[in-house]
Amino acid sequence: MGPEFDSAALRVLEKRYLLRDEEGRVVETPQQLLERVSRAIARADVQVDGSESESALAEAFYQLMAERRFFPNSPALAAGRPGAQLAACFVLPIEDTLESIYRTLGMAARIHQTGGGTGFDFSPLRPKGSPLRSTGGVASGPLSFIELFNTSTEVIKQGGVRRGANMAVLRVDHPDVFEFIAAKSEPGRLRNFNLSLAVTDAFIEALDRGGTIGLVDPHTKERIREVAAEDLFQAIAQHAWGGGEPGVLFIDRINRRHTCPHVGTIRATNPCGEQPLLAFESCTLGSINLAAFAEDGRIDWAGLRRTARLGVRFLDDVIEATTFPFEPIEHMTRLTRKVGLGVMGFADLLVELDVPYDSERALELADEIMGTIHAEAREASAELARRRGPFPAWEGSRLQKWGLPPQRNGTLTTVAPTGTVSILAGCSPSIEPLYSVEVVRHVLDGETLVQTQPKIRSLLEARGLDPEEALARIRKAGSVRRADGIPDDLKRRFPTTFDIAPAWHVRIQAAFQRHADAAVSKTINLPADAPVEAVRQAFELAWELGCKGLTVYRDQSRNEQVLTRIGVPFTRCPDCA
Repeated sequence: MGPEFDSAALRVLEKRYLLRDEEGRVVETPQQLLERVSRAIARADVQVDGSESESALAEAFYQLMAERRFFPNSPALAAGRPGAQLAACFVLPIEDTLESIYRTLGMAARIHQTGGGTGFDFSPLRPKGSPLRSTGGVASGPLSFIELFNTSTEVIKQGGVRRGANMAVLRVDHPDVFEFIAAKSEPGRLRNFNLSLAVTDAFIEALDRGGTIGLVDPHTKERIREVAAEDLFQAIAQHAWGGGEPGVLFIDRINRRHTCPHVGTIRATNPCGEQPLLAFESCTLGSINLAAFAEDGRIDWAGLRRTARLGVRFLDDVIEATTFPFEPIEHMTRLTRKVGLGVMGFADLLVELDVPYDSERALELADEIMGTIHAEAREASAELARRRGPFPAWEGSRLQKWGLPPQRNGTLTTVAPTGTVSILAGCSPSIEPLYSVEVVRHVLDGETLVQTQPKIRSLLEARGLDPEEALARIRKAGSVRRADGIPDDLKRRFPTTFDIAPAWHVRIQAAFQRHADAAVSKTINLPADAPVEAVRQAFELAWELGCKGLTVYRDQSRNEQVLTRIGVPFTRCPDCA
């Protein structure tokens, strides 16, 4: 079976992934791309395992992608090219020395050039104005070095596989925390960075009791000053309301659930926050298209289980097939062998099943689906460990202490944003609700792609409505639920992101988080008129429900955004104070 890609997917493939000759002409078809990737991953499998023929496994991997049931992260589509680096996620360490900072900057540049994204914890850097014994001057602080890394990314992305992306993390008790929180208030600043605040249990406790926290110089360990936790939390919420950043990472919770604490402490994540990693670790991600498993109003559970098991094998093989950019990264990646199997197309699946996104049934399905994928991933990893051996850091890991059979991989499940691969799969991204039934994606360095939810036209026609006339009313209203003349059951079936109360967004994220070894990347989208209090409430609920982090974005709070709706009117926030 050959792949059936829509026009948006074909444009992405042509722009980014199909091979070109020396003159820049495309010399590869989408089918040949999938064949190239499948053969390369199967070849790596046979070299380490040998339990199945290369041709049979290559065919299985090919069908997995050709049927759009599963895609690996974008860099893995370079498999089969000489010296290809296939991982998407990296975390690099930064120490409080100029040598460390520039060494890490050089490594990040190389990773960006090969299509990977990088995360950093800038907390070890001494605060702005601290004395420097070596020169007699004063430190410029973490923000100055984040600017340096941002500029480097801006230069490197011009020749890279895709635009470079970074995550900057700073602890909530760093003396420069207020400057960090406000860093992206200036439009256009730090465009190549996401910012997340590492929120500690101590901060949450201080907030609950109305107390203070100390801001501590990481170099001298001296407490510089005390600040009211409430004032700090209000600043976080205010700036997140103003432009979507910073996000928050519940860093102590992340480390309590970290599978390999005997190897090190997690201090940062990949650029989108779903993959907490140790210093020098990399991780390969892949996502299952849930919409592909809807059959006659039900879920093909057997097919989903088979895909989860084969997806784990694919991702473990990617570790063998990749060319690592640096030896410390290869060492740490092979030590824990982390992979991240996640999902996309959740909103499309709910449409097929006639289940509203903002319903208890959707929460039940989220829990059941991710629980099934996680259980199958565990079985698949255990089977790989029996044949190939467990990950080298197995002894002493929490997985061993929890009584699990030996595992091939230190982590197995995560939920990534799937911005590009969901276009290839022709489905809604990640676990997000429908942004709109007609959405404009701003991708590919300024190009736009218009996509329509695949079920809406046929359902409108089935109700005797003219699809074009009905869609025009929907555009004018801003969503199906707000449009006149649309049957109530269709309004219930097609909630879009701004129809959904913020609490439902967070509850869905928490349902998937229960079965994710790593974390969940999801944006809590708020309408333009949402108050700051709605942001505070979302952060508080995320903590209460066990999420590992959260990002909130209020519509139209930036001059640029990845997704927009066609004919967007002003909308109001459901259930916002």
